[in-house]
Amino acid sequence: MQIKTMAELAANNENPEVLFWVGCAGSFDARAQRVTVAFAKILSSVGVNFAILGNEESCTGDPARRAGNEFVFQMSALQNIETLNMYGVKKIVTACPHCFNTLKNEYPALGGQYDVVHHTQYLNELLKSGKLKIEGGNFKGKKITYHDSCYLGRVNDEYEAPRSLLNQLDSDLVELKRNKTKGLCCGAGGAQMFKEDEPGDKRINEERAVEVLKSGAEIVAANCPFCITMLSDGMKAAEKQDDVMVYDISELIVESNSL
Repeated sequence: MQIKTMAELAANNENPEVLFWVGCAGSFDARAQRVTVAFAKILSSVGVNFAILGNEESCTGDPARRAGNEFVFQMSALQNIETLNMYGVKKIVTACPHCFNTLKNEYPALGGQYDVVHHTQYLNELLKSGKLKIEGGNFKGKKITYHDSCYLGRVNDEYEAPRSLLNQLDSDLVELKRNKTKGLCCGAGGAQMFKEDEPGDKRINEERAVEVLKSGAEIVAANCPFCITMLSDGMKAAEKQDDVMVYDISELIVESNSL
């Protein structure tokens, strides 16, 4: 895929319609890289003029702030804001709710004012405008459930965009017992992804995996690289990794549209 960087476009005095913020997971984690590719394929297929920062993108600083290291957070944030402002970035889309929340709600206090949307929101915009058409035949009759990530759901009150996309797949969408405002964290938030478990009777992701299995779903749709990792590990712990597949919503759209 020939995806342009902001530096390449700037050299030709061009500005993209939107900047795709890839994020650390989307850049370096093998599983999340597949989501990055899927989302980029969709943007390319519908003719969106987008670019990435490439090597000029660094961590938003979210894990540092959640872990209590405010100094590292502000250093990371100010470096990114300087880069974004240098290119005159106006709109940012990202497939990571943690990046989304930090860029949208925490960068403004440090001088970073941008229109930030999560990739499910952007895909839903494309769907409503008629640019994106979802052919859901591949999933006809299949039971799909959706896991609300904390940072898109309860933190930013976005529940409908992902479900609007999933409803286009001709599938049987079943809700988990704990959903929307009552959703259960996957267990990775608050920088828990990067530390050892605290004492307890059960891992949170294993608890969530049990709820998924009780729903009878064949597929779990998620919108966050951390959630995908934790849900996949939960399925492995239950020895159901071959029976219940975990996908990002963009991957489901790519598969249903054969992109």
